[in-house]
Amino acid sequence: MSLDHRLSEEHEELRRTVEEFAHDVIAPKIGDLYERHEFPYEIVREMGRMGLFGLPFPEEYGGMGGDYLALGIALEELARVDSSVAITLEAGVSLGAMPVFRFGTEEQKREWLPRLCAGEMLGAFGLTEPDCGSDAGGTRTTAVRDGDEWVINGTKCFITNSGTDITGLVTVTAVTGRTVPDSTGSGRPLISSIIVPSGTPGFTVAAPYSKVGWNASDTRELSFADVRVPVGNLLGEEGRGYAQFLRILDEGRIAISALATGLAQGCVDESVKYAHERHAFGRPIGKNQAIQFKIADMEMRAHMARVGWRDAASRLVRGESFKKEAALAKLYSSTVAVDNARDATQIHGGYGFMNEYPVARMWRDSKILEIGEGTSEVQRMLIARELGLPA
Repeated sequence: MSLDHRLSEEHEELRRTVEEFAHDVIAPKIGDLYERHEFPYEIVREMGRMGLFGLPFPEEYGGMGGDYLALGIALEELARVDSSVAITLEAGVSLGAMPVFRFGTEEQKREWLPRLCAGEMLGAFGLTEPDCGSDAGGTRTTAVRDGDEWVINGTKCFITNSGTDITGLVTVTAVTGRTVPDSTGSGRPLISSIIVPSGTPGFTVAAPYSKVGWNASDTRELSFADVRVPVGNLLGEEGRGYAQFLRILDEGRIAISALATGLAQGCVDESVKYAHERHAFGRPIGKNQAIQFKIADMEMRAHMARVGWRDAASRLVRGESFKKEAALAKLYSSTVAVDNARDATQIHGGYGFMNEYPVARMWRDSKILEIGEGTSEVQRMLIARELGLPA
């Protein structure tokens, strides 16, 4: 059976629209915002008006009625120009709104999704903690039932979109109990997901991190000191939070892969342009076979990364198993993004080390793609497990 990765008319129209928006609206503004570490509020508002935050959600909740492939297409085109804007969309949709859509009650969906889909509000995903990054099962944040309320205590770190002026909620994973004690004498922690609205007393958002890259995106540490929220803020079943977010992370890896592919392709775009413009020894550097081969290899990597994430997204859309393909796509595309960013910087020479050139920004932004939403090592573990290798 042959695979057809051609885009439908609707998907191609979306791709062209986002490509034009990225080049005409984001490109002229993002460099200054990035250097000043400022969140791109006006760009986010325009993305909301375009419907990008509602792409994969049904129209009944304010979405565009699209699918995960549409989201990936938008992320790739945005990341060809800038990753801070792309990760704001990715986290807002995959990690902020998607848990509410996948696991929320009808009441929770009606309350939160319309504003999240419109980009008027951002949601965040409170999973990672200072002492448990890849080991999300080691969550130490707790939520204790007290009458009609949950009382939450703990700390979360590296949380995207958690402290902007338009952040409306953080979905927090917390230990809400333990299973019956086993032979070791202790039960397994039961992790649940709870919606915490911004501004809830005891919920503190730290100052933005000083980061290597993604400098126009919002990333913060969160602390919870006797934070009280209604029991109705439980997302899905009690004790199912860990399983819920494994599913959310599987989907999110496809989105991150699309973003990484966009960065890799953006490195190609900038290198081709520079190879025409830059002259050395009396001719464009693009005439040099060494440069041609390097750019050809970069294009090969970006192309194959695109095939990978689109295959995983297509499986998700068709309702098929996609866990292994998502891990493969995320592992490969993040590696490719780092490789292409390094080579693009080398092609630009000294100018590649100057922040006024987009490839310098891409170089700084690429490394986190091998870490966020599952490190490369975790992806290899998942792939091995899906292949049936012993745990």
